[in-house]
Amino acid sequence: MENSIKINLDLLLVQRKMSLTDLSEKVGVTIANLSILKRGKAKAIRFSTLIALCEALECQPGDILELEY
Repeated sequence: MENSIKINLDLLLVQRKMSLTDLSEKVGVTIANLSILKRGKAKAIRFSTLIALCEALECQPGDILELEY
């Protein structure tokens, strides 16, 4: 069985009472690309994007990314 990375954007958006549109505007990433990330379909994420997400959501990278065994 292969490990995978779970993306917790949905949970963080609900906790922060923020829409994907709001996050897109704050981070400077298109809604389409955030949606791909949110659904776990992204193959990679730039550190600069991860930092921007953490700043916008006031969280740590480990709050967004979770290793599933």
